[in-house]
Amino acid sequence: MAAPAAHAQLKMFRMEKDSIPLFRGFSVSFDLVGPARLLLSDHGEIEGALRINLHDQWFPIIEIGVGKANHEDDEVTEIIYKTTAPYFRLGIDLNLLKNKHQSNRLYGGIRYGFTSYKVDMIRDILPDPIWKTETGFGVEGMKCNMHWMELVLGIDAKIYGPLHLGWNVRYKRRISHKEGDIGQIWYVPGFGINDQDTFAANFNVIIDI
Repeated sequence: MAAPAAHAQLKMFRMEKDSIPLFRGFSVSFDLVGPARLLLSDHGEIEGALRINLHDQWFPIIEIGVGKANHEDDEVTEIIYKTTAPYFRLGIDLNLLKNKHQSNRLYGGIRYGFTSYKVDMIRDILPDPIWKTETGFGVEGMKCNMHWMELVLGIDAKIYGPLHLGWNVRYKRRISHKEGDIGQIWYVPGFGINDQDTFAANFNVIIDI
């Protein structure tokens, strides 16, 4: 008798699981780290995201923001660097918890990022080794772009009702880029300080809808 009872319980569990719809709504979120960095330093981002909930397991996401830098005191090169430009990322997250339908989530994800931006790079004082004079040098509106990938690991915690707070860390890897003809760009909107790869973190306010 135990086997039929167990079979009935398993069937009931499957029916209950299958009764949960594929589309579970969506959420909007806003990062707080980028604006704080923009206020406290010479670069940062303002960023928001729209994420779709599929069966509490898969979360397609689009992230859109504006990155800005006004770097005026480089101790090594003495170059003034300025840029402001939009960027976007497309990706998907996977809920890693065994109980997919609870309010809190642990997730891993992947992103593709892209930005097309213009840069001003100016050095006000440049010594002339021949004539022993000082002159300025620079370029304004230099067109650049970058494509990159990101690996994401994060946590969403329910606070009250539809309000969640989320933390995530990101590993970013450059795929391709165009930087112009006068050297490496200091900062890339959405990517951060320019290098082959970098790490970043976000702290998000999330509202489920």
